[in-house]
Amino acid sequence: MSSDCQGKSRWPELVGFNGEVAARIIERQNPNVNTIILPEGSATTRDFRCDRVWVFVDEAGRVVQTPIIT
Repeated sequence: MSSDCQGKSRWPELVGFNGEVAARIIERQNPNVNTIILPEGSATTRDFRCDRVWVFVDEAGRVVQTPIIT
């Protein structure tokens, strides 16, 4: 579904980055999205939105999986 959305939709290069830094990079590279930083393993909704990217972080605040439009 992310192929229907405008702009960049995946950021595998940000795994391991600080979550706050990653969120700023994502929003700069695709101004059509808003990032939401969540602890690893958090429950999320199953609806798809072109304007949302969840950034999952570990206890140290590092990105643990590829952020994608969801």
